[in-house]
Amino acid sequence: MQVWPGQAYPLGATYDGAGTNFAVFSEAADRIELCLLHDDGSETAVELRETDAFVRHAYLPGVMPGQRYGFRVHGPYAPERGQRCNSAKLLLDPYARAVAGAIDWGEAVYGYHFGRPDSRNDLDSAPHTMSSVVVNPYFDWGDDRPPRTDYHRTVIYEAHVKGLTMLHPALPDELRGTYAGLAHPAVIEHLTELGVTALELMPVHQFVNDHRLVDAGMANYWGYNTIGFFAPHNAYASWGDRGQQVLEFKSAVRALHQAGIEVILDVVYNHTAEGNHLGPTLSFRGLDNPSYYRLVEDNPRYYMDTTGTGNSLLMRSPHVLQLIMDSLRYWVTEMHVDGFRFDLAATLARQFHEVDRLSSFFDLVQQDPVVSQVKLIAEPWDVGEGGYQVGNFPPLWTEWNGKYRDTVRDLWRGEPRTLAEFASRLTGSSDLYQDDGRRPLASINFVTCHDGFTLRDLVSYNDKHNEANGEGNRDGESHNRSWNCGAEGETDDERITELRARQMRNFIATLMLSQGVPMLSHGDEFGRTQGGNNNAYCQDNEVAWVHWPDEDSEAARSLLEFTRSMVWLRRDHPVFRRRRFFHGRPVEGTHDDLSDINWFTPGGDEMRARDWQAAHAKALSVFLNGSAISEPGPRGERIADDSFLLMFNASAEDLEFVVPVNHGRQWQVVVDTAVPEGVEPGQGPKVAAGDRLTLIGRSLTVLRRPA
Repeated sequence: MQVWPGQAYPLGATYDGAGTNFAVFSEAADRIELCLLHDDGSETAVELRETDAFVRHAYLPGVMPGQRYGFRVHGPYAPERGQRCNSAKLLLDPYARAVAGAIDWGEAVYGYHFGRPDSRNDLDSAPHTMSSVVVNPYFDWGDDRPPRTDYHRTVIYEAHVKGLTMLHPALPDELRGTYAGLAHPAVIEHLTELGVTALELMPVHQFVNDHRLVDAGMANYWGYNTIGFFAPHNAYASWGDRGQQVLEFKSAVRALHQAGIEVILDVVYNHTAEGNHLGPTLSFRGLDNPSYYRLVEDNPRYYMDTTGTGNSLLMRSPHVLQLIMDSLRYWVTEMHVDGFRFDLAATLARQFHEVDRLSSFFDLVQQDPVVSQVKLIAEPWDVGEGGYQVGNFPPLWTEWNGKYRDTVRDLWRGEPRTLAEFASRLTGSSDLYQDDGRRPLASINFVTCHDGFTLRDLVSYNDKHNEANGEGNRDGESHNRSWNCGAEGETDDERITELRARQMRNFIATLMLSQGVPMLSHGDEFGRTQGGNNNAYCQDNEVAWVHWPDEDSEAARSLLEFTRSMVWLRRDHPVFRRRRFFHGRPVEGTHDDLSDINWFTPGGDEMRARDWQAAHAKALSVFLNGSAISEPGPRGERIADDSFLLMFNASAEDLEFVVPVNHGRQWQVVVDTAVPEGVEPGQGPKVAAGDRLTLIGRSLTVLRRPA
């Protein structure tokens, strides 16, 4: 075999049409062997003799796509000093573009022998672990272009590749649970008819099914256990795992783009699947443990953990930062994705101990000409001290607004003294985002997501029911701000069933009428359930998969039609998706002297300080002036829209609302969550200023006044 010196950049395995360049970083290694793996279980070892800035490299002519490989690192093994090199462990390439196989969780993949954590384990892990794969980078993208949907026009749909497609009745068996399934016309048609503009995929980076879960007959279904930051997860591929998963993922992105749908990836750069000091040796740990992980300073045998997973990546290491930025750029430039949602993003800001919005990671993102131009969404918390950072991310970023979720849930379950905060959340959370120059669109609004109850379970359960997870129902959030409407779980009581359906409509309507960017969780649009399980991370089965409703399911069809109508109402009216915060006063240059927003009591009087703080008050109206939108259109034109009056009755009693005077003479009802089938466009009742409308308990009505 010919071995040429090759290049130190780019890292990973790079095929150029004639051969492959291999490059891997390790400051800890004394020697590194590249191992080419053969289907008969044998391997060919090639020592990487060339070194530049701790990057070992070589070029091998004739090595083609589909070739499996790994690294063996010779170097110091002294866990008490944080050193864990062991050449008996075949290591994944941190820059592998594809990964083949799975782990069988034999003792050989660990650095110690079971029951003896201080021992050294020299069993060969190659027959028991995954391998890296050389990938052909060439792909016919055709005329693919990113949709680049503006945030104010964005509707996000959070989904799981397998969960969304596994039970879809229109998909052939071979496409269920796969990237190709996402690209199936039936799935895309559902998304486009719903009005979705962005598909936010739960982790598709190569991840690992934890040893504990496998032994218990379960799996890491959610996928927040990454081991390969460049590789699409091979279990979601229908075409094979020798690089075909890359082509299949690209094909899915291309099909979604053709439908005008962006692809956002939920990414996990805060930790890896190697876990704590008792975890397996799969890649980073064996290559250069101190360079990749945060170790306890006075006892580097152990790992600092702000993620609750056993380890945290070392965010002040230039090699970790390079890995993350290279990965992000790769997914944008080579895989054509349109943005990222960063899991436990507060950990990425922990350059030292505290969460620091001026950390190196944010500096790198800010100046990067590729990454800075896509959608960047933070999950703005972690489990470390001071980890709840909603509202504290830099101006370039948007955030999952946990305060929006909590407040909207509290309002509709009837908690006292919620009106003031609800008003802030409904109008874009200016208290969180205005001071640092951000706008309402920095708030990613959601009521439910993968983590927690589904929408249907939110209105059907007071308590979590996670017994199937095998942890004695101790896992998962215990304070869900949920309300079962009078019975725990499924019931035949028609009164409770109707109330639950109305509550789901209330949540969806509120979400779509709020300033900011709405996010739906897959299946909520037709009321999917997980049976009260609010932590289905290990349920790779029908508990967590989306059950697509039968055509004769009246309740599911009704909720789906209502959701579609609310998404399209938002799309058609810019007053619900303003790019700037409300002023609370008339806007110069508009043709009326009304404020851009006004708040009213149910009696039609303007809200005063005592009205906001009244413990019993659970209802209000808000006037949105479509003639007073301050931001210009894309060509500098003035934006004019209809005006709307939103009436919220979150109390249990029926309440009489008065249509305010001096804000329009004639109105028409366009939304009424008390009507199961929804209001037909243009067919709602007409009302006039001063008229009285009775809103039944826990319902929402929207009136429209033409411009």
